[in-house]
Amino acid sequence: MSFLKRLFGGGGSDETPSQKPARQVEHNGFTVAATPFKSEGQYQTCGIVSKEIEGVVKEHRFIRADRFAGLDDAVEVSLRKGVQLVDEQGDRLFA
Repeated sequence: MSFLKRLFGGGGSDETPSQKPARQVEHNGFTVAATPFKSEGQYQTCGIVSKEIEGVVKEHRFIRADRFAGLDDAVEVSLRKGVQLVDEQGDRLFA
């Protein structure tokens, strides 16, 4: 029945990325926040990289295909992916 609910627009509320971070870290002047969400019974890798530039907070949101059975694993990978984005792209994330 849940499949039919999702097919016709009902249910599925657990598949929306959260705005509230599960955990966040500071890295090279950026804030990396893990915001994994539940999707099909697992937690999807998701996060936000932000930085204040000239008085304005810039954000880059990312979602990856990786899914995990446990929230803790999804949080750790989300943070690692966010730090990787900062290391590879830096301020270019916001261009």
